[in-house]
Amino acid sequence: MSNITVGLDIAKNVFHAVVMDNRGNVKTRKLIRRSQVSKYFANHEAATVVIEACGSSNYWARVIQKLGHEVKLIPPQHVVAYRRKGKNDYNDAEAIAEASQRPNMTFVPIKTIAQQELQSLLRVRERKISDRTRIANQIQGLAAEFGVALNKGKTAISKHLPMALEDIENELTPSMRGLLSELRGEYLQIDDAIKWLDKKISSITANNEVCKRALTVPGIGPINAATIYASIGNGQYFKNGRHFAAWCGLVPKQNSTGGKNNLGGITKRGNSQIRQLLVHGARSALTWAAKRKEPDNMLNWALMLKTQKHHNKATVALANKMARVVWAVIANEQPYKACR
Repeated sequence: MSNITVGLDIAKNVFHAVVMDNRGNVKTRKLIRRSQVSKYFANHEAATVVIEACGSSNYWARVIQKLGHEVKLIPPQHVVAYRRKGKNDYNDAEAIAEASQRPNMTFVPIKTIAQQELQSLLRVRERKISDRTRIANQIQGLAAEFGVALNKGKTAISKHLPMALEDIENELTPSMRGLLSELRGEYLQIDDAIKWLDKKISSITANNEVCKRALTVPGIGPINAATIYASIGNGQYFKNGRHFAAWCGLVPKQNSTGGKNNLGGITKRGNSQIRQLLVHGARSALTWAAKRKEPDNMLNWALMLKTQKHHNKATVALANKMARVVWAVIANEQPYKACR
């Protein structure tokens, strides 16, 4: 590890760098134009370059890594406590460098191009699902104002709505019929786009070794596997499965004092998207567990817990165990094998 730390505050066009030694003394401050970043670090001695995890940080991390430097991404919320005086670019860069030198500091995994591509597909899919739901709710609300009650779900929009539009006995005006027909077309167009994205994501996961190993774990589907891979890669940034489960916010919240441990609900910290998908996957696995033919100790444990605790508690507990198992199969490069 280098004795020199460079805190780099990035922006669109103007970057600010603060060079600090291992004792926390600031050596130099430098304003760098976007076009000069590569040249600056190519001529700089080997250093640990620390960047806040934000927009374009993964790109710059890869660029600077290729120039022979060690690069770390630090969560922005960990930097705030180390910023002194007023907030400006140089103070931010200095706080980044100082925070990174703390021995117990945690960092964000640097994503590869493949991970960012998959993450982009997942985020576009998530937005389109939100748009589809918003349009469906608007169609149902507008139709209800004219006495047309539609059920929830795709069938109501794709099949029942056309029947309502052709019914001349309801109170829908010609203008409203045209408006609802246009909204239905927009809904179906977004639905087709989501199906295309699902196929694209499934194709990528089917050809990715990390995703294929994750898919062997009960409750992990293509979307779960793709999201986990896009977020953690091969899992090298985590010490063990519990570390990953804690990062997902699936471990108990502590309020301990005086040597007495008081545990509450889950912390809900870290990556909320992975946590949500793991819980949904655990709910599906728990439902399927009673119907399976082959024995599995993990699912047997979840079924036993379900008889002792509330169904939701058993689901979250299984999600915690799934997080540990999926990290293990990814990090150890071994597919999941059901224990009997």
